[in-house]
Amino acid sequence: MKKKFSQFGSRFLGESGTKLLMDDLAQVAGSNAFINLGGGNPARVPKMESVFGNAMHEILAGRQFEDIVGGYDSPQGNESFLEIVCEFFSRNFSWDLTTENVAITTGSQSSFFMLFNLFGGMCVDGLERVIQLPLTPEYIGYGDLLINPDCLVSDRAKIREIGSNFFKYEVDFDLFHIRSNAGAVCFSRPTNPTGNVLSDEEVNQLVTLTGEAETPLIIDNAYGSPFPNIVSDEIKMPKASHVIHCFSLSKLGLAGLRTGIVVAQPETITAIKSINAATCLSINGIGAALIAKLMVSNEIIGLCNEVIRPFYAEKSRLAIEIFHKYLSGIDYRIHVSEGAFFLWLWFPGLAISDQVLYKRIKERGVLIIPGSFFFHEDNCSWEHSKECIRVSFAQSDEALETGIKIVSEEVKRCIKSIRT
Repeated sequence: MKKKFSQFGSRFLGESGTKLLMDDLAQVAGSNAFINLGGGNPARVPKMESVFGNAMHEILAGRQFEDIVGGYDSPQGNESFLEIVCEFFSRNFSWDLTTENVAITTGSQSSFFMLFNLFGGMCVDGLERVIQLPLTPEYIGYGDLLINPDCLVSDRAKIREIGSNFFKYEVDFDLFHIRSNAGAVCFSRPTNPTGNVLSDEEVNQLVTLTGEAETPLIIDNAYGSPFPNIVSDEIKMPKASHVIHCFSLSKLGLAGLRTGIVVAQPETITAIKSINAATCLSINGIGAALIAKLMVSNEIIGLCNEVIRPFYAEKSRLAIEIFHKYLSGIDYRIHVSEGAFFLWLWFPGLAISDQVLYKRIKERGVLIIPGSFFFHEDNCSWEHSKECIRVSFAQSDEALETGIKIVSEEVKRCIKSIRT
């Protein structure tokens, strides 16, 4: 049967970073055999679970539940929720939006599948355009989205070392230029996998460069402002006619409901609406219903700033402290933790590949993600890409201590250079 599959379909039968991540998540579901420091599942935050539980009780108490699940909604999303989104961003960010600027999707992955294939690939003018990432490492899921995988291109990040054990990736504007066949430029902020937050200056420069090139700039805010706002410092939200913002409810604690929000120009929203209609007919409205009142009251901002952000900040602090304890004596770097809920570790001189390290750590009952999946095709030859791993700290304190200890032991077994 495999020989009869399309080239596009056959790609999903091979190995990919996204498939590895989700297979690992499925393997640990309901099992105590693994400590999961690999997947992108958000932590269980009791306060948020209580808030959404109460919201669900309100939905069930009335007729709203039957209305949500008993009929099709618009492929653009529930009309009243679209109005709530517009009012929320207009009120908090002075964005001048109408419902023609907003679409709801079945999660961020769906949003980017549509956007990447709208702007990348063979276009109606006969030019094959690419989606350009201004720096890598970058989100693992981007690599599996384009119908033509060769249409995802990326540029290496510039590495700035900070002290003896930290570093930070930055856009290398000395080398970066928008390619003549770029259909869109895209980055995540904070960046999954590294926790990197592009500075307001970097973002403004990218906004300016893409504006001058008349190229859409897609910003992935899945971990960023205004929700869930898992960032260490306040950041500004750029607004320009060519900027497309993508948001997600997953990292608020609603990962299973697969709800994404896209804010863009009407032409792009109309295209997303049409693709939704063709591929899924209608959008699941439960996620929107659970968050609607929180957006109307602005309570969601307080919950993000006072509950979610401090929760992950403390987890980050603890994970870094544990790594320092168990990695003492070897050469290692941790990317400065500026957002999201991952630590990104670099082991210069690692004697084995990140893939082999992943397998050894998994054999000991701990899941991490090998770093090379996040560098995409253009930068796979970069030796640095095989010396990094991603570790999630969205676990219990006990799991972090045990898992990080095992990770550190395996790294120490194969590190080339020991510090004196």
